[in-house]
Amino acid sequence: MVDLGASTTERVLTLLGLLQQRQVWTGPELAARLGITPRTVRRDVERLRTLGYQVHASQGVGGGYQLGQGQDLPPLLLDDEEAIATAVSLLAGAGNAVTGAGDASLRALTKLDQVLPARLRHEVRALTGSVESFGRGRTPVDPDVLMTLARACRDEVEAGFAYPSRGEVRRRHVEPYRLVASDRRWYLFAYDLDRDGWRSFRVDRMTDVAARTWRFRPRPAPDAAAYVQEGVASRVYSHQARFLVHAPAETVGAQISASAAVVRPRGADRCEVLSGADHGLDVVLIHILLLGHAFEVLEPPELRVRSRELAATLLSAGAAEG
Repeated sequence: MVDLGASTTERVLTLLGLLQQRQVWTGPELAARLGITPRTVRRDVERLRTLGYQVHASQGVGGGYQLGQGQDLPPLLLDDEEAIATAVSLLAGAGNAVTGAGDASLRALTKLDQVLPARLRHEVRALTGSVESFGRGRTPVDPDVLMTLARACRDEVEAGFAYPSRGEVRRRHVEPYRLVASDRRWYLFAYDLDRDGWRSFRVDRMTDVAARTWRFRPRPAPDAAAYVQEGVASRVYSHQARFLVHAPAETVGAQISASAAVVRPRGADRCEVLSGADHGLDVVLIHILLLGHAFEVLEPPELRVRSRELAATLLSAGAAEG
């Protein structure tokens, strides 16, 4: 480990900030900006290299010091305006990003939030309120709620919130495990202490969210994304159905929203589709039919009977003469 004095550390960090601002600096330019000798510049550059930064030096006309790309991502130095812009972009991305990007935005925002000075937080929140989006995207959620839950997952502390259930709002106490993003909503996957089991909760339905001070030891958990997806696409409904579709899982997955069905591969050219509905399964059956692939009804048995009834109706309609 490199042991730097306070003044040396401040100077080396200033040097790093300068190298991140411009493509190439000459030794004399850096020396003048830092108020040191070119020899000290060379020493400070070597200190940065020891810390893992790739600083290249070249001679001749147009030569100088240049910050290069390394194998690992080292820390970045952001001024106040850059930190605010980054945080606002990440907050907008976490709440409204396209599939996949929101997860990374939230992870990055959690790291930035840990070191963001208090004086900048109010400005970040104010600017976030000016960000809007349109088109199909996720249901908007409060960025502060996302941050509170993300920190609780990271720090392994219990969380509490008010949540509607069966017509009334109740206080829930959980051990938060993961935040899961679908193409439409954010969910918290957590162990429900009141019901003694794993549950998923829609973040946009939560109110009065607060992390608690009690830490917990993580329990063995199922796959968070798979659990939430199966709950959203099937388990939450009063009627469920399983189909064997004669097409690759990648093909069928591209045709069905992840919130509407679970698609599992069954070999190279077939897949299993799990879905559900509250008011009968006709709509699910028709949706699978319109995918355009051969398929079989696996469950429930009564849906096979219904398939034959609908097939007879369709055949009759096709045979009728105008």
